[in-house]
Amino acid sequence: MKDGDRSRARLLDAATVEFAAYGIAGARVDRVAAAAGVNKAQMYGWYGSKDGLFDAVLGVHLHRIVDVVPFTAYDLPGYVVALYDSYLTDPELVRLASWYRLERVPTGPLLAAYPGIADDKHAALAKAQAEGRIVDGIRPDEVYALLVALAGTWSPVSATLTATAADGEAEHERRRAVLRGMVQRSLVPPAGDRPARS
Repeated sequence: MKDGDRSRARLLDAATVEFAAYGIAGARVDRVAAAAGVNKAQMYGWYGSKDGLFDAVLGVHLHRIVDVVPFTAYDLPGYVVALYDSYLTDPELVRLASWYRLERVPTGPLLAAYPGIADDKHAALAKAQAEGRIVDGIRPDEVYALLVALAGTWSPVSATLTATAADGEAEHERRRAVLRGMVQRSLVPPAGDRPARS
């Protein structure tokens, strides 16, 4: 890796930490440049502005935000629990997405500027609905939105209670059981009502 590439990588790492903690408005490019050991003028040369730097950070992490855990439409309870766990181990991703919502896209689809980013998930959900494995009457994109919202019940941006890795395994297991049960009861038809998977 060239020196310039290493400097850019350090800069994006430092900017990720800064934006996740303070958002776009609250982030300070002086702190980012100092943490990365990069000249501020060079940073502006690469990214043009603080907004440009945020766009670069979001671009680096966008697929991780959307694909942080593998998705299967045939195990929605397991998916929601895996998302819950990912928020414990990688809280910066959900914070970046939340700052993007608060400061850039206050209404409408969060990732409207990135068309198709979750189309594979929506298509898998539509297929599972057609097979009778997920309740119908809810659009696939809204099923996905509900899953993300449920997983975020104790996320770093929760309005009520944020979970931490220090909460203890028994408490995490209790929350995982709540999530599994909610998704199973609300989105997955009873086993007797579902056709055998082909």
